[in-house]
Amino acid sequence: MTADRWKTVTAEDFDVIVVGGGPAGATAATAVALRGHRVLLLEQQTFPRYQIGESLLPSTVHGVCRILGVEDEVARAGFKVKRGGTFRWGRNRDPWQFSFALSPRLADPSSFAYQVERSTFDAILLDNARRVGVDVRENCRVMGVLADEERVRGVRWTGPGGEDREARARYVVDASGNGSRIHGEVGGSRTYSDFFRNIAVFGYFAGGERLPEPNDGNIFCAAFEEGWIWYIPLRDDLTSVGAVVSREAPAGIQRDPVAAWRRLVDACPEVRELLRGVAQSTEAPYDQVRVRRDWSYWKSTLWRPGMVLVGDAACFVDPVLSSGVHLATYGALLAARSINGGLSGTLDEARLFDEFEVRYRHEYGLFYEFLASFYDMHQDERSYFWKARKVTNVGATELEAFVELVGGLASGDTAFDGLEEAGTHLAKAATELDEAVGRLPDSDGLRNPLYESAGFRHTFQEGTILQERGLLGGPLEAETPLRPGGLIASEDGLTWLDAN
Repeated sequence: MTADRWKTVTAEDFDVIVVGGGPAGATAATAVALRGHRVLLLEQQTFPRYQIGESLLPSTVHGVCRILGVEDEVARAGFKVKRGGTFRWGRNRDPWQFSFALSPRLADPSSFAYQVERSTFDAILLDNARRVGVDVRENCRVMGVLADEERVRGVRWTGPGGEDREARARYVVDASGNGSRIHGEVGGSRTYSDFFRNIAVFGYFAGGERLPEPNDGNIFCAAFEEGWIWYIPLRDDLTSVGAVVSREAPAGIQRDPVAAWRRLVDACPEVRELLRGVAQSTEAPYDQVRVRRDWSYWKSTLWRPGMVLVGDAACFVDPVLSSGVHLATYGALLAARSINGGLSGTLDEARLFDEFEVRYRHEYGLFYEFLASFYDMHQDERSYFWKARKVTNVGATELEAFVELVGGLASGDTAFDGLEEAGTHLAKAATELDEAVGRLPDSDGLRNPLYESAGFRHTFQEGTILQERGLLGGPLEAETPLRPGGLIASEDGLTWLDAN
C-alpha cells in the first residue's frame, strides 16, 4: 500500500479510536464513552459473528458488566448459569469440583457466571457501546496507524464499500485480537510460551448429558493421556467440546480435523459417556470443527504514547480455567482508566499508562503461574503431554521472559533475584495447589480449600475486587496501590486516582 493512496483522504476527529468490537474493544469503548468522550469503534466483521471462548468468570458478569451498565441485559439473555467448575484432573481419579459460592468474600447470590454463546454475548456488549454514544462502524478494516516521532495519532481504514478513510484521535486502542495487523506499532515483540503451546480441535454436539444439579451448568474438564477435553453446556441442545493436545502430537488434526476430534473425544471415557448417542450439531455456525494453535503469548510492550493493546492483541494464556474473557475485559478496563485520566489531564500520561501496564502484566502473570501449577498437578507418567507440562520443564528462555513480564509482582509480590528462584517459586506454587485440591473431597461444603492456596487467592483477588466494585460500589476493604507510588481506581471504576 503506498502513502500516495491516502493523501486526499479527509480525516475525522475523535478522542479515542478502538479497533475491534469484541469484549475487550466494547469494554474499552464503553468505559471511555461513559466519561463523555467521543469514541469511534471500527470492527472488521458484522455482528453477530461466531467466536470461541464461551465460559465466563464471575468477575466479568458481576464486575465489568455491571460497571458498563449491561449486567441486567446479560441476565435476561437466558445463558446457562455456571456455579463453578468440575474436573477429572490430578491424582484423584474421581471428578472433583469447586463452587464460586465458597469464596470467603463473596457468597451467593453473585457467586455464579454464565456459559455464553459469544455471538449473542458480544453483540450485547457492542450494542451497549452504541447506546452510551460510541460511534460503532462494522465491516470496516483498519489498515495501519497514523503516527509521528512523538505518538500514534489515528488510523487508516477502509469502509464497507472499500473506500479509503482516516480518523485521528488522542488515543488508539488495539483490541483486534490475536490476528491484529497493528499490534507491532507499540514496539516490542510477542513471546510465545513453549509450556502452553498446544493445539486445540473443537466443535459442537446437539446436546449431551448434564452434570447433576445444581452443577449442571459447570464447565467439565477431563484429563486423559493425550491432553484434556473441555465440555461446556451452552444450551440443552448444544454443547461445546474441544480437545487440547500437544502441538507435536497428531499430524492428522490438520489433515482431517473432524476425524481427529471424534477420535480424541472417544479416547476420553468421561466425556465419551456424556455424549453417548448424541449427534454432532448441524446448526450453523456450530456445524464446523475448527483448529486453533499457538494461542499462549504476551507482548513485551503494551503501550506507547497514543496507543495501547488490550485483549488478545496483548496476551492470552490458556483456555483451561476460562480466563480469556476476564483478561480481555479487565485489561480493557485498565486501559480505559488510563485513557480517561489522560483525556482529563488529571495525572501524567506516562504514570497513567505505566499503571495500566504493570497491573495488566501482573494479572497475566498470576494466571500464568496458576495455570502452570494446574497443569503440573496432573500425574500421568505414561503421557508425553503431561510429562512435558511439569513446571520443572519450563525452559530457561521462557522463565527469563516470565521474570521480566511480572517485574517482581508475582504471587505474594515476590521479587525474583534470578531464574533459579523463579523456578523454585513455580514449583512451590504447584505443590501448594496440588495439596489444596487434595483436600477438596474432605471439605465440609462451607469452605473451599482452594482458597487456602496463596496462588489461588492471589489469582482471583482482582476479579473479586471487580465484583465488589460492581455490586457494592467499591471493594470491601480500602484499596491500596499495587506498588509504592501506584494509583487506585475511582469509585465508579472508570479512571485512576492518586492514592496519596
